[in-house]
Amino acid sequence: MQLDVRRVNSAKELKIFIYLPEFIHKDHPQWVHPLYYDEEVFFNPLKNKSFAKTYTVLAIAWNGQNAVGRIMGIINQEYNLLRGEKNARFCFLECHEDFRIAKQLIDFVVEWAKHFGMTKLVGPLGFSDKEPQGVLIEGFDEEVVIATNYNFEWMPAMLHELGFSKEIDLVSYKIQVPDKLPDFLKNVMERIQRNENIRLLEFSKRKQLKPWVVPIFRLINRAYHNIYGFIPLNEKEMQTYAKRYLPILDPRFVKAAVNKDNEVIAFVISMPEISPSIRKAKGRLLPFGWWHILKQSRKSRMLTLLLGAVDQEYRNIGLSSLLGIYVLNTAIKYNFELIDSHLILETNHMMRAECERYGGNLHKRYRIFYKDI
Repeated sequence: MQLDVRRVNSAKELKIFIYLPEFIHKDHPQWVHPLYYDEEVFFNPLKNKSFAKTYTVLAIAWNGQNAVGRIMGIINQEYNLLRGEKNARFCFLECHEDFRIAKQLIDFVVEWAKHFGMTKLVGPLGFSDKEPQGVLIEGFDEEVVIATNYNFEWMPAMLHELGFSKEIDLVSYKIQVPDKLPDFLKNVMERIQRNENIRLLEFSKRKQLKPWVVPIFRLINRAYHNIYGFIPLNEKEMQTYAKRYLPILDPRFVKAAVNKDNEVIAFVISMPEISPSIRKAKGRLLPFGWWHILKQSRKSRMLTLLLGAVDQEYRNIGLSSLLGIYVLNTAIKYNFELIDSHLILETNHMMRAECERYGGNLHKRYRIFYKDI
């Protein structure tokens, strides 16, 4: 095999980069396609504002005329300065089960990162924790949920062989939805609701939710500043994310709490899991993909918790429990059976304890790796 790893330099090559995973995973029944209309926005520097504040590189591994692997490298100097680090990130690594392909892709990013004076490579990790992160290392038989990676079982071992070690793990819990709200949770809800300085927001229409999306992202900046891998969003990025996510959110499953000044102090965003329909539509909305996705969102029996946060000033008064209770109430109302917690840092003991309080079982584990370069 004559391998050649080259930077993506044209619209044609970018299209190959975006669609390559579906060829690599063509015989991989658990794998879920990305939504390609979203991918074409995400990888477009003119539409994705995150490119403007980072150094990036996209590369493809070629065997003659055939693309056999891909990788993206990211350096965020703002994040590195805030944390006193010299880290580069790799993400969107895809290749066939061949050590030589993986090595040449990683080596390409390593040499690129050294050019900027970086001393450590971590990943999979994108622009921020809003993109899929980590390599799945446990739970390969569990259902794949939206905005998470699903790699082959050989990938973690290959990264170890390439000299990578554990940086940090993320875990996911599966929670059974009860037939009715347990009495102890009702008592928690009543106690917190007696606080007259806090008001809970629920939504039934997107136009009700729309004015609150950017304030929610402002809270994310305040609440996530110490979270591993998080990079604060500027106002343009907040608007971009708002436009990107609002059309696919079901307002019924978004909850927020505001204080007496009408400022968002806590929120949780969940949505009916639509990965089976994305797989059926092969990631394409046209001509009939949108119909499969809409149909699945209406018949899905599992909720995925995408995002959540509580303002530092309002922690330890039960707000995360209150939001969890309202999500659980809505899940019961609409006959959901399961809730997937999505990804939680293994060090986030408060959130993990909250999941376990609701009877959640740890069912998936993802790992972010590192190596010195």
